[in-house]
Amino acid sequence: MASSDKKSAPVIRRVPYWVFLTLFILSASFTVYAFRNNNQTMIDLRDEVYAADKNAGDVELALNDLRAYVYGHMNTDLSSGDSAIKPPIQLKYTYERLLAAEQKRVEEINAKVYTDAQNYCQAQNPDSFSGGPRVPCVEQYVTSHGTEPVPIAASLYKFDFISPSWSPDLAGWGLILSAVLFMLSVASFLVDKMVRARPKA
Repeated sequence: MASSDKKSAPVIRRVPYWVFLTLFILSASFTVYAFRNNNQTMIDLRDEVYAADKNAGDVELALNDLRAYVYGHMNTDLSSGDSAIKPPIQLKYTYERLLAAEQKRVEEINAKVYTDAQNYCQAQNPDSFSGGPRVPCVEQYVTSHGTEPVPIAASLYKFDFISPSWSPDLAGWGLILSAVLFMLSVASFLVDKMVRARPKA
């Protein structure tokens, strides 16, 4: 009866460690590719931001696309870091266009103020020539009615984005799968070694 039970007992076959090891190598290779793809996509989106900035395109849309991608994927870090001199994303051309537009606005306002000053001072001193008493009058009018450029903070056009430590994308799940397969291959190898080392009855 004992021998009959022995024969009918199910045989548990262990998966050889090399199977897990092979799967781990494949998974790790795929994960490295996914990591690289994440980084390359970030670079492409960053280049779109630079192009939009230079060509006066939709900078806000390009910047939002880049920000969303970096925040949602591993290996896409655009952080300055402690030793960095400047943030990695700087909207140089956008900032320069804003400065130029502000300068133009101020010049147009001041040109009109100067014309108004001449008309005002001529009405105040109708008998004087363009020089003489009109000069201090014009200067005072321009000083009191003129305008200065509004400062534009450069920091508003500099950005850095930090990617997550783990993300639920192909790279993130591939990393977990690779770790599991590696542990299974090590465990299977150790079990196999223990079985081989066990003295035979």
